Amino acid sequence: MILMRLDAVTKVATMALAAVAKRGSLLLAFSIIGGLVFPPVAHELRSAVPVTVLGWTTLIMLRVDEAAVLAHLRRPMPLALVVAVQMLACPIAAWSVVRVLPLDPGIGSAIVILATAPAIVGGPAYARLLGLDPELALVGFLLTTLVLPLVAPPLVWLMVGVDLAMTMSDFMLRLMLVVGLPALLSIGIRRLVGAQKLRAAGPCLDGSIIFLLVIFGFGVMDGIGPKLLAEPVWIVEITVAAALAVIGLNLTSTVALLPFGISIAATAGMMSGFRGLALYFAVLPSDADPRIALFFGLYQIPLYLGPIVAAPVYRSFGKPVLPASTGRFQ
Repeated sequence: MILMRLDAVTKVATMALAAVAKRGSLLLAFSIIGGLVFPPVAHELRSAVPVTVLGWTTLIMLRVDEAAVLAHLRRPMPLALVVAVQMLACPIAAWSVVRVLPLDPGIGSAIVILATAPAIVGGPAYARLLGLDPELALVGFLLTTLVLPLVAPPLVWLMVGVDLAMTMSDFMLRLMLVVGLPALLSIGIRRLVGAQKLRAAGPCLDGSIIFLLVIFGFGVMDGIGPKLLAEPVWIVEITVAAALAVIGLNLTSTVALLPFGISIAATAGMMSGFRGLALYFAVLPSDADPRIALFFGLYQIPLYLGPIVAAPVYRSFGKPVLPASTGRFQ
């Protein structure tokens, strides 16, 4: 009797997670809006943010196709150009644009710093939502994160005069927590469970990733709702600037890499628009313009609303960038 009940519970949980995966874009949008509308919930979930990052990174590494990752690594030229465009061309382009626009200096500096950030760790999950290449998104995240301490600090200092005090020892520690630990966990789980069972559990893994991203979305909105009520015009202005930065960075990489095909170009564009700023929160100097940190927080809004807005754009190509994509997890 107990086994039968456990089996029934497992089936219900599997169906629920599969349903969550199919509504991934909507749930991401709900989480970021919910975090604004329900500040107490956002505050309570703030402490869960580090755990959710570890969880979804591990699940993402379980979900990717190892053969496809190796196939990308065997083509170093496209990868090198993807990294160069994102970590060199995009910051220079962003700096060239913001310096001639009548932008608030703090917002302008924040956009340039954003353009030097690595691809977001959740990029493979976003790629699945949008019918892009999750394996390229994972490799891109790893490579852009590895070159970050070599490229970002000097560029940011030269272009906007902000000193990102990023020591190699601190960076390596954070890299181990963000990449090394999930990689070790995913390897252990792969060996324990087996590739065939993991493939069969794909919808459950996808739903679990979305569930963790929703918790993260609520948590990172802690404190933003009250600020919106106190200074609505200013908050909306920063959010619009962040959204335009996402679009501009996306288009820059997409257009630059079109010679390599729409799949690589579109995925690289997504990686350029959706950046990971977690490390910058830790190394931003205390005397930096406070509007930069506020921009980083509000950037989460277009980051989470992006998939539901971008999905129709990718579908407008006439066919998915990858086979069998419907703008949701596959």
